Amino acid sequence: MPRGPFPIVPISIGTVYKQGGELVKTTKCLAAWVICLATVSLAYGEEKRWSDQAEISFVDTGGNTDVTTLSGKNVLEYKFTNRLQGAWKVSALYGEDDGERNAESYLAELRLDYLLRKRLYTFATAGWSKDQFAGIDSRYYVGPGVGYKFITGPKHFLVGEAGLTYVNEEYTDNTDRDYIGGRAFGKYEYVLSDKNKFFQSLEFLYDFEESDNYNINSETALIVGLSNSLSLKTSYVIKFDNEPVPSTLKETDTMLSVTLIVNF
Repeated sequence: MPRGPFPIVPISIGTVYKQGGELVKTTKCLAAWVICLATVSLAYGEEKRWSDQAEISFVDTGGNTDVTTLSGKNVLEYKFTNRLQGAWKVSALYGEDDGERNAESYLAELRLDYLLRKRLYTFATAGWSKDQFAGIDSRYYVGPGVGYKFITGPKHFLVGEAGLTYVNEEYTDNTDRDYIGGRAFGKYEYVLSDKNKFFQSLEFLYDFEESDNYNINSETALIVGLSNSLSLKTSYVIKFDNEPVPSTLKETDTMLSVTLIVNF
């Protein structure tokens, strides 16, 4: 089942590899990506239809422990009308421990939201993800949903969503399956000041054909503004898979990270 489909997702910002015992980072992809986003922002800034938020995180340690982690998150949104909005979300995560790869995941998703009333909206999503260390060789999903804005500020925000999803999964043990799943999602946000905020999100993914197959994803985060376009995000993510494939995998994955956020 798709994990963490809303509200923000990652983009690949380059590759990391070892050469002659030293860490080498390729930056061509990152440079091209930044130039592209800057061009879009300049071209459409006056219309205020485009918005983009990127997260970049890189950690490299040496000595007794050699650990490398590189991740990027990006969401590009376009406002077609006052009621219709689209979003493209992409992500990548790479990790090494003592020269051995121990994490690698990718995700891409398209989403379309339509506002029915001031607080009520519908949406449709379609996406693909891959996480071999979690047993997923590839996952495709598509489905509709409905959401409601229970609290709309100015300090407190609360949104809830529910939807159906058709899922096709291929696992690393060469098995696969198709099923209809359900998704329930909630997010609470508290605005501490103009540039600082806290949020907690919780997602439940359920397989209607096999009741023991469900996932629970949680993210707790604090965002501190550094400037109008830069912020620092500290987050703790928990991913629980009640029935992982293959069964030898652990049910729970956690990640604590500090990330730089760039708003375009």
